Amino acid sequence: MSTHELAIVVLAAGKGTRMKSDLHKVLHPIAGRPMLEHLLASAEELSPKHRVVIVGAGREQIETQLGERASYRVQEPQLGTGHAVQQAEDALDGFDGDVLVLYGDVPFVKAATMRAMTDRLHESDSPAVVVLGFEPEDPLAYGRVVADDAGRIAKMVEFKDASDEDRACRLCNSGLMAARKSDMFDLLRRVGNDNAQGEYYLPDIVNIAIADGRNCAAVKAGSEYEVAGINSRAELAAAEAQWQEEQRDHWMAEGVTLRAPDTVFFSWDTELAPDVTIEPNVVFGPGVSVARGALIRAFSHLEGASVGEDCKVGPYARLRPGAVMEKDSFVGNFVEMKKAVLGEGAKASHLTYLGDATVGPGANIGAGTITCNYDGYFKYRTEIGARAFIGSNSSLIAPVRIGEDAIVAAGSAVTRDVAEGELRMVRAEQLVKPGWADRFHDAMKKKKESEKK
Repeated sequence: MSTHELAIVVLAAGKGTRMKSDLHKVLHPIAGRPMLEHLLASAEELSPKHRVVIVGAGREQIETQLGERASYRVQEPQLGTGHAVQQAEDALDGFDGDVLVLYGDVPFVKAATMRAMTDRLHESDSPAVVVLGFEPEDPLAYGRVVADDAGRIAKMVEFKDASDEDRACRLCNSGLMAARKSDMFDLLRRVGNDNAQGEYYLPDIVNIAIADGRNCAAVKAGSEYEVAGINSRAELAAAEAQWQEEQRDHWMAEGVTLRAPDTVFFSWDTELAPDVTIEPNVVFGPGVSVARGALIRAFSHLEGASVGEDCKVGPYARLRPGAVMEKDSFVGNFVEMKKAVLGEGAKASHLTYLGDATVGPGANIGAGTITCNYDGYFKYRTEIGARAFIGSNSSLIAPVRIGEDAIVAAGSAVTRDVAEGELRMVRAEQLVKPGWADRFHDAMKKKKESEKK
């Protein structure tokens, strides 16, 4: 494994016009995470010393997303991929390691693949440039990497310039490359723009190095998906679908039961323990962890939530950020939690909103209960003690505390604290007026008949 210092250069200056979006192309999310962040997370496993992002239109969005995690260079005008990489040279002044060129819209290159490229630079034949190739099911009009079985490149050729023999080669150019810094920029200075587009192409450095009598080598990606570029909404959707399919396979291999795998959607950071069961049509937003033995029932949506051991969620439940379910707790259909803790063994079986609340162990929250946490300006908390019983259709108007073992009678609107073991009933007195409804109906019917005349 190479121990040489590494710099990554990420090309993200393209306008992304096919996306037809005000959001920069490389910031469009896959599984709740910008595609650029997927790429950088993999690159971080190689501990790069420098991270240079080449930007153009929409640069402010990228700089806002990454902040001080990277340095930035502007490519203006945009004269090709070789020209784009050249913009990074001054940002790497004084650096003498390896340079790995990545593309912000090619988000799923694995860290192992990146490492294989940089390791190949330092093998005994000391290639000047390492190219990442791939073998698609249909090579289409991809440029070809003509190489021997050891990966030594004879030539790089664009499809339109390729002979029939060249086109028979199935190894295609992904565009990703690695070289020592000195080689990278020395070769780029010799790249010309004598082509139909008048641009400076990064792959030309390979043929220049070969013409100098130097070796260049190819490393093969694990799959076509790993190097797929994303340039349109359709390609974004296809990437999302592929990512989700891989995650479903991953979690089932880890001991998670998916009743209808194709209907379950994960986030980039979903954490599931073995023996979790997930029913159909469940969506995980970012920041969810689910502990062993939990059951997530159909049509539930979870985001920013922690679900403890042996908990049951749903069906049709919504857990929003800050929701915490402790061991063996339960929320049923049409229950929503936000910034709320449901203690061990506590339950809210149906039609309940728990916001900015703490519910003690063993408490029971009746149907139709809501914690009234917002007055239009500020949020307030509700505290419900252990084993408390909240009757159906109750409104707990925060800030309020319900003591341990207390009972709130059904239909109550509670505005003051309830002591431990106390019964609180807050209802208007019931009035009984015999015959009133009959008289009302008679009067209304007569009025309606008179209006018809």
